[in-house]
Amino acid sequence: MPFVVRFPFLSITLHTQRLHFFPFSGRRMSTTPARTYKDAIDALNTLQTNAAVLEVVRAAGAKLNPNAIPEMIDYLRRVGLEPSDLNDLNVIHITGTKGKGSTSAFTDSILRAARPGWKTGLYTSPHLVAVRERIRINGEPLSEEDFTRYFFEVWDLLQTNTKCEIATTSLMPNYFRFLTLMAFYTFRQLKVDAAILEVGIGGRSDSTNIVPKPIVTGVTALGYDHTRILGDRLHQIANQKGGIYKARVPALTVEQPAEGMSELRKCAADQGASQFTIVGSLPSTTILGIFFGCLAGAHQRTNAALAVQLAHMFLNITDQSYSHVSETDTTASTTQRRSGIEPLRSLPTSFLDGLKNAHWPGRCQIVLDPQHEGAKWFLDGAHTKESLECCLEWFVSPAIGLPDSSVSEVRSMRVLIFNCTSGRSGDEFLKAILQKTEERLAQYASPEKKGDFFAKVIFCSNVTYASGNFKGDLTSMAMSTTDNANLKTQREIEAAWNKLVANYSGTVHVLPSIEDAVTEARKIPNVSVLVTGSLHLVGGVIEVAGLADRALSPKA
Repeated sequence: MPFVVRFPFLSITLHTQRLHFFPFSGRRMSTTPARTYKDAIDALNTLQTNAAVLEVVRAAGAKLNPNAIPEMIDYLRRVGLEPSDLNDLNVIHITGTKGKGSTSAFTDSILRAARPGWKTGLYTSPHLVAVRERIRINGEPLSEEDFTRYFFEVWDLLQTNTKCEIATTSLMPNYFRFLTLMAFYTFRQLKVDAAILEVGIGGRSDSTNIVPKPIVTGVTALGYDHTRILGDRLHQIANQKGGIYKARVPALTVEQPAEGMSELRKCAADQGASQFTIVGSLPSTTILGIFFGCLAGAHQRTNAALAVQLAHMFLNITDQSYSHVSETDTTASTTQRRSGIEPLRSLPTSFLDGLKNAHWPGRCQIVLDPQHEGAKWFLDGAHTKESLECCLEWFVSPAIGLPDSSVSEVRSMRVLIFNCTSGRSGDEFLKAILQKTEERLAQYASPEKKGDFFAKVIFCSNVTYASGNFKGDLTSMAMSTTDNANLKTQREIEAAWNKLVANYSGTVHVLPSIEDAVTEARKIPNVSVLVTGSLHLVGGVIEVAGLADRALSPKA
């Protein structure tokens, strides 16, 4: 008989006789104070959607859930909050296809530098090594103790208060919805002065989009991702992203392709945004590349520029003591000045400090191997065609993946560790990697060839350990057990590589775990390893290679 499966942003009608769900089988949740962080993670993992359901969903065709926002409001009320209560968090809401996490990190860092006495909350996804990374206070992930406390307060409220106004609202929210709800609850409990919220998927129907009146909203670069849900045309994707714009709230965006920009402009007008601002390049005071030590990659300039304007507008609206005047601004017309908050044209020292000190691990990041002298890990969680192009633009450059010509150093051997969610995307993603590699080699007049740039290529699953087990925080129910056993996705990616690089002189490895991949890469002395294609993969490498102390700490 048919029944409906509801996700945070989509709704699927399934016609099947038998569909198995796997409830939490750990120890019974009690109200005793003995519950641990592991208990919280085990309980949280029961809210994941398992691979069997996801496969049926894909086959049925994904459609946006018309009740996504009302259902999320139901959950919010069940933990004792109203949507209007979220206005007190002073929200900066950020979406986009690529760069939204980095922009959120920049914005948080700028605010902390500009207002050191404030308490900031930052909610992002996904995490790299520990789930608690998703909810940060003053730049630091919640401690295990605090995460456990707030997790079970929300969990118990949902278990106790079961009344819902929407018939389709289930007893418990899914994984992402629960963490979003927990972030709202935690920020409220801790009385943050500002909350930066990164959208999960899309925007219009996203779980974060229940704040009636954020302070300012922003959209990073648009591209093609989650097209089954958001649409395969740029204006459709832009319409979902522009859904975070709100009445009487500034709506910002970076430069976009014409089709996307037109739709974002329309969304801002339809929602009654107080102004629609297109953010250009960073103010001239930052042309020296002051932040290349923390968030590397030329594309980060665009993200930093948006973060600067988001923080500037936020402080203009919320802090009467903020009165930075653009002494060098001769470009803003009288009409622009009267129609909204004028963009910042020169940066205060605190903004510069915020950019310098921003830390967002797993994005264009270099980590020296603490266990193997001379080995370097180049980590970037790029998982779209556009973001992979940015990743290779960063990696295939002097003193990164290429020798620094000024010192004529000997070239180290390079290894690529790669995985993506679907093997069917492998061909497109690998083409992007190879094409950008070829372009950059030509740009720097390197005699190397794109097909031989990597001495070894490793395609592995996202399973953490060689034993076949996951670290608790990295558990993924979305992976098919059968596909993992047969390495189906990895074999498809391997086939795509062999087709694209027919006469490859290096070696290709298909391995069942991240631990196996790390072991194989380390067989080469003084190796340079690029890890990309998935943030889950990057997080797993940080875990099993023992890079956490160096990769995750802003002081490392």
